[in-house]
Amino acid sequence: MPTVLRINGFRFYFYSHEPNEPPHVHVDKGESTLKAWLEPVAYAKGSGFRPHEINAILAMVAVHRVPLLEAWHEYFG
Repeated sequence: MPTVLRINGFRFYFYSHEPNEPPHVHVDKGESTLKAWLEPVAYAKGSGFRPHEINAILAMVAVHRVPLLEAWHEYFG
């Protein structure tokens, strides 16, 4: 599970066994988790985050979308 970004206690990472899915990132903070698609940025699924937190996370994903996509393609080829 390579961590590709950390912001304000949020950890952005990939699972190494998901190469056949479209580009996405997992985000954890505490016991909460979320999966977000990168093309286009969208909420996939999650648990523990409140709606306003999900919106804030998606905004962070959108801001960092290009380096996250680059990391995805570098890792998965």
